[in-house]
Amino acid sequence: MTTQPILLSSAYLPPIQYVSKFLLHPSVLIEAHEHFIKQTFRNRTIILAANGPEALIVPVEKGRSPKQKMKDLRISYDTNWPHIHWQAIVSAYNSSPFFEILEADFRPFFEKKFDFLFDFNFQLLQVVFDILEISPDIRFTEDFEAVPENCLNFREAIQPKLKKSVPDPFFEPIVYTQVFDDKFGFIPNLSILDLLFNCGSASYEVLLKSNLSPEKSGKFQLGL
Repeated sequence: MTTQPILLSSAYLPPIQYVSKFLLHPSVLIEAHEHFIKQTFRNRTIILAANGPEALIVPVEKGRSPKQKMKDLRISYDTNWPHIHWQAIVSAYNSSPFFEILEADFRPFFEKKFDFLFDFNFQLLQVVFDILEISPDIRFTEDFEAVPENCLNFREAIQPKLKKSVPDPFFEPIVYTQVFDDKFGFIPNLSILDLLFNCGSASYEVLLKSNLSPEKSGKFQLGL
């Protein structure tokens, strides 16, 4: 574990790299006051389906201002996306070893409506923590700082598109068995759902091993 807090964006069923940070850092700040950024993990997750990686995107309502704070961003239910997302998850993972055990923890989130994306994301994250049996020290930001002090700024470091991601010397994907690895080989850093449904209680160990200590990775400072 490092001694430095880390700042993360809100994320929808985030990738393994994101969740690993809660094991590596003594405290985590989640950004609540930034403006919503499209095409990021703030409202999308990537699962491994029969045809390859598939992005599931939570639609959001357009506000009066084009720039909306994450904490104020409302989810749109103009389409039945919860049903679409859940059916995609079931189709992708119903044959995985731990789906039947864990699906009841996640299904309710796709059967009722949530007003705000930030709350929806965080409540899902709490379910992940319960399954992993961890209780990280988490706080929400009270205002927005373009250049935050005294923390590692990872708000924009973890991105769906690799070319937009920032190299992370503290993370190294650990190979585990996936449902469709006979078709695609191992695909790293998918949604935390992929790890949980495939590895169950061993997920904690995979996350732990994916974290590299500062001694192994060398000194590193990230300011975005």
